[in-house]
Amino acid sequence: QVQLVESGGGSVQAGGSLRLSCATSGYTYSSHCMGWFRQAPGKEREGVAAIDGDGSTSYADSVKGRFTISKDNAKNTLYLQMNSLKPEDTAMYYCAASSYPLCVFGGTWSDRNEYNYWGQGTQVTVSS
Repeated sequence: QVQLVESGGGSVQAGGSLRLSCATSGYTYSSHCMGWFRQAPGKEREGVAAIDGDGSTSYADSVKGRFTISKDNAKNTLYLQMNSLKPEDTAMYYCAASSYPLCVFGGTWSDRNEYNYWGQGTQVTVSS
């Protein structure tokens, strides 16, 4: 059974940093596409960042230069380092895994329908 468990969320002031973690089990995540998504109240879930099985990364324009996605294959853990946080980053953050090795779905990496497994989410709140 595949399980994804996020942690590391919390409340910070604008300009602060957080590191999210996603521990995986029952899944050979190291060779598959994985991503981070977020959903703010009243908004659709959107892609934040993704990493291919070969380590190539993709980011939403809104987080480029501030967020970094990475993975530790030995620990079966996916990370999202978030720096220079802004109030508009406030959302529930979800870890997701795809059955495909590359995060290329019809020209986009952020089609959430292509991610088969999801965690329960971790809340990030950024105050001004």
